[in-house]
Order: sequence, then structure tokens, then C-alpha cells
Amino acid sequence: MLDIRSLKETMQAFFVSTLVVLLSACEQAEKSTPDTSLSSIAVLAEGEHRSEKNRSRNPYRHPEQTLNFFDIKPTLSVIEISPGGLWYSEILAPFLKDQGRYVAAGYDAELADQPSYRYRLTQAMIDRFEEQADLFGKAEIIGFSPPQSMYLGEDNSVDRVLTFRNTHGWVRSGVAVQVYQAFYDVLKPGGVLGVVQHRGPSSTLASGGMSGYLTEATVIDIAEQVGFVLEARSDINANTNDTADHPQGVWTLPPTLRQKELDKSKYLAIGESDRMTLRFKKIAP
Repeated sequence: MLDIRSLKETMQAFFVSTLVVLLSACEQAEKSTPDTSLSSIAVLAEGEHRSEKNRSRNPYRHPEQTLNFFDIKPTLSVIEISPGGLWYSEILAPFLKDQGRYVAAGYDAELADQPSYRYRLTQAMIDRFEEQADLFGKAEIIGFSPPQSMYLGEDNSVDRVLTFRNTHGWVRSGVAVQVYQAFYDVLKPGGVLGVVQHRGPSSTLASGGMSGYLTEATVIDIAEQVGFVLEARSDINANTNDTADHPQGVWTLPPTLRQKELDKSKYLAIGESDRMTLRFKKIAP
């Protein structure tokens, strides 16, 4: 005779065990499925909207780890200083376009008598943002050409200021402290300044930034002079193969390769420069 109660208990046990297996499978699938949305820095860094040339620099510049170190979130307001060929803009602007704010502080095209490449870079940035508005969203452009033009916005108004491989130029021009003061002023209390800079030994101090290399102590001193506190440093972008004593300074190395074919294989083997990665904080008063 069929035992209804026993059958019912067996079916219940079967359904429970099946449900457990299905839930476990879903959980595993969720963990193993990569984030392919445009909200992912990792996906944007490898995105097809970026040229192969730009993507090929990822192993040297570590964009995902670097931006995570600077604690970049999609809801933040971020100013990138001197974005040049938009290498980081291609990642930051799409990442911030829905919930945050991205501002590119490029060369001020309103100023006269600047080197012609500055006007070309600014116009190329304007054109790219307009042509690919679906990608860059409401990315903003402001003029920034120290020392004549250094206004970044209202005091205490943004969450992050980022500068990649630019500080040597301001040291060379004698305006580094004023530039870092502008960074400090525009940041909110608690805001972060993220700095990536070519790093050299103490012997590079004599070049005054002409080689492209600076010591960490130099950059930290500049930042601390205007009130920043060094919160953390990282070797994400370190390169122990770089001796920082090349004939044409940092530009001897890729991607510039200023000596063209001369010793090209040697410098390609070294890779891009050794770099410091520093996170400074504006402490609330």
C-alpha cells in the first residue's frame, strides 16, 4: 500500500535539496561572471573604444589598481589635470558619466603665445568629447596653463584631483607649489589628491625636473607645503629595471623612444619609467 506520508516527505526532501543545488549554482555563476558593464574600471581599461596603442600601455600603468588606490567611485567629482592624449580620460569619463562628474583640466586655449601643440591637444579633446558624447557623457573641460591660468573651480568643491606624470614640468617651471595650492583649494575637506610621477634617485635632483624624474621626497615636500597630508604610497607603478639615467631623460623610454632606433630594443626591454604613486588627503579643519 502506498505510504502517502512517506512519499510526501520524500518529495519535500527532493525539492529542498534541488533548491539548495540551484541556489548554490546561481551563487557560483554570479561570482565567476565578470562585470562587463561600463561601470567597471577593468572593463573600461580594456574597452574597444580605446585604441590598441592605448590598451598596450595598461601593463605599465595599471589603471584598475591605480584608480582603486585613489579610491575612485562612480559617484565622485573628479578633476584630471593635463589629460594630454586622454589616456585616463577614456576610463574616467565613462566611469563617472552616470552618477559622478568628470572634469578635464587641459591647456587654456584662451591664452595667447603658447606652443602650438597645446592648442592642438585642447581642440582634439573638445572634438573627441563631442563626437563620442554617448561615451564621455557630460565631461567638462576647463583651461589650466600655469602660472597664467590655474583656476580649477570653487574652493572645497570636488572629491578628487588626479595628476599623472606632470609634476616634473611644474618643478622645472618653478610653479609646482602654486599648482599644488590650486589642487588643495578646490578639493573638499577629506578630498584626495592622487599623484603618479616618474621616480628617480637623489641624483636626479640636480636636473630640476629636466630629466622628467623627481624623488618622492620632492613631491611629498611640495604637497605638504600647501597643507596636504600623505595618506599612503604604493609601488603599483614601480619598475625596478629603470635606472633613471638615460641620455634623453625619461623620454628615452617607451612610449616616446626619443632616440628612435638607437638602442631601441634595450629601452623596450626596460619598459616605461619607474613611478611613484602617492595619495594625499586634505584634512578637514
